[in-house]
Amino acid sequence: FPSVRRLQTGWLFNCRIFLPIMRTVDKDENEILPPDHLNGLKMERDGHLNKDFHQEVFLGKDMEEFDEDSEPRRNRKKLIEIFTKVDANKDRSVSAKEMQRWIMEKTEEHFLEAQTENKNSFRAVDPDGDGHVTWDEYRVKFLASKGFNEKEVAEKIKRNEDLKLDEETQEVLESLKDRWFQADNHPTDQLLNEQEFLSFLHPEHSRGMLQYMVKEIVRDLDQDGDKKLTVSEFISLPFGTVENQHAQDVDDDWVKERKKEFEEVIDANRDGIVTMAELEEYMDPMNEHNALNEAKQMIAVADENQNRHLELEEILRYSEYFTGSKLMDYARNVHEEF
Repeated sequence: FPSVRRLQTGWLFNCRIFLPIMRTVDKDENEILPPDHLNGLKMERDGHLNKDFHQEVFLGKDMEEFDEDSEPRRNRKKLIEIFTKVDANKDRSVSAKEMQRWIMEKTEEHFLEAQTENKNSFRAVDPDGDGHVTWDEYRVKFLASKGFNEKEVAEKIKRNEDLKLDEETQEVLESLKDRWFQADNHPTDQLLNEQEFLSFLHPEHSRGMLQYMVKEIVRDLDQDGDKKLTVSEFISLPFGTVENQHAQDVDDDWVKERKKEFEEVIDANRDGIVTMAELEEYMDPMNEHNALNEAKQMIAVADENQNRHLELEEILRYSEYFTGSKLMDYARNVHEEF
């Protein structure tokens, strides 16, 4: 939803008032709007690769504890604790199978967290508490979260009057409405219960919605209309505006990363074409084969002694890759702490 991100920094009109939208979006707004960034998925809704994926599936809920301002010694101890949990057989090294099991556990953790958040989100958009949400009920809450007068919007919808929305707001609503009806399971009643609302917010929880999300991504990237992706189509999304050499280097790295992911991971049969079926398998967070491939990739990054396992010293040395935080003096006192 590139248009959604534009909305968060733009201006919204309704028929009587002109309101600025804050540049920071609070949690309530994020709960009402399906997030572009889906934790534990390798690709975002708009087709961009999730740059934080390996950290999300390695750290799970602990991810927020690692930041640039964290005390290195505390981070080191926390990382050692995580290592001991991943090391299921306690041989002081992590195999691909152990990492695969851990990734699946962290992915399930993301699922459970999304389900908990969904309960709160559903209550927010189900004002009468009847266990079902209509499109109009959701539309009122969504527009209210964007600065519109909730009572006024509700009255206009009730009287079937034109809301006089600006083009970008209308574009987002039309996209959301399409997704809304896709989440309405058979027999369709144009109402979403709590489980269907979960599929609306988090399509990774529903096979049908996962397929729909794949269709959206292919539609956005497919330039010749054959419903398949070539590597040139896959790398066609611009990362940013190239204004200087540093920006050019960032763009070049981004293209290399996407090309490598396309050729080595998504294109399962190595024929140079990614079908919707291949993309669906790649996007499925509960695909154990993908989890094993990810485990092998994560190990390869830090496996300095090339034994296809990770030792504690290797994870600590490459802490920035696994946690986003670089540990200073990583080896100091490591054996006593371990």
